[in-house]
Amino acid sequence: MKARAGRHFLQIPGPTNVPERVLRAIDRATIDHRGPEFGELGRRVLDGLKEVFKTRNPVVIFPASGTGAWEAALVNTLSPGDQVLMYETGHFAALWQNLARRLGLDAEFIPGDWRHGADAAAIGARLAEDREHQIKAVCVVHNETSTGVTSDIARIRKAVDDARHPALLMVDTISSLGSIDYRTDEWGVDVTVAGSQKGLMLPPGLSFNSISDKAVAASKRGRLPRAYWNWDDMLASNRTGYFPYTPATNLLYGLDEALHMLREQGLDEVFMRHARHAEATRRAVRAWGLDILCANPAEYSNALTAVMMPDGHDADHLRDVVLKRFDMSLGAGLTKLKGKIFRIGHLGDLNDLTLLGTLAGVEMGLACSGVPHRIGGVRAAMDHLARPMSEAGAVEQKQRHAPAPAAAPQ
Repeated sequence: MKARAGRHFLQIPGPTNVPERVLRAIDRATIDHRGPEFGELGRRVLDGLKEVFKTRNPVVIFPASGTGAWEAALVNTLSPGDQVLMYETGHFAALWQNLARRLGLDAEFIPGDWRHGADAAAIGARLAEDREHQIKAVCVVHNETSTGVTSDIARIRKAVDDARHPALLMVDTISSLGSIDYRTDEWGVDVTVAGSQKGLMLPPGLSFNSISDKAVAASKRGRLPRAYWNWDDMLASNRTGYFPYTPATNLLYGLDEALHMLREQGLDEVFMRHARHAEATRRAVRAWGLDILCANPAEYSNALTAVMMPDGHDADHLRDVVLKRFDMSLGAGLTKLKGKIFRIGHLGDLNDLTLLGTLAGVEMGLACSGVPHRIGGVRAAMDHLARPMSEAGAVEQKQRHAPAPAAAPQ
């Protein structure tokens, strides 16, 4: 392949672009993972993660993708044949359900249309029916990466409480942690699942579980086989900053730096930046005359936007044109959305000009691919981003809290 000028635009919704500061931190000599310097590093990142998860409880780190954190959440707390209630918000919710079934769990799926978030009322109604408390856990994806739809975890927690049900609440924040406001303790989440390669601005390779006291107690009763994923070993070693096996030392260097960056910016500022970029992207999509997959403005994702293609046009063809002509990667439609949507990632280490370059690449790609659209999407985004930060943030909040359209029939 010929060398190309400039940098590649990686605008998929994860892995995201890794900041130079994080890359330079990773590019250090590996140290003894049993020595005193590593113990200090370990304690620092384990404490720093609590700030991002907004929890006072432990956060454990596994050398794995987010799939590993899914498995760890289940095998540490449940027993063979246990019932688990899950909600179909999209491709990744379906993958988590499939993993649960392969582990020997009875994973019940409340069906969804992939355009709306998890319905707290439906979850509450199902739990209310379960008078014998056979359901041991409720598993929900906070931000469904395949659809650009965010679920209201606080409402789901309330639904569980209103049903007076003792089920554990487990939440996947793989594409929302560090990008969208998430409050583990305030929302009563028992196990939070996360990964390194999105809002935390790292390469893939680290996964996380935050663990409530209730989840720790459940782990003492759980009988699913576990060895590598065992929380007990992790928690015992982590007290002094170490790990029960060889950790991903250089990725932990990067995590340490990424946590410094989030702390310097301030989480509220990080969330506001993501909100501005998300609203600018949605304004561009509307200006092009295209539809956003997420049907409810209150559930719009601030991490990515999934864009629907006009009938008769293939999203994968558009993505191929954009890659070849403009050296930019867009997210594909997954499983039943294949070819029907493309996804614009606007999370992680992103600024206004990078977003505008991304939207320019999409607008040019639409023209080159012969996709019917109106020009002016980039202009609409520019107008939004040129507003004062406070004004743009207020507009975005008003949009998100607009009355929701009626849910589509399922």
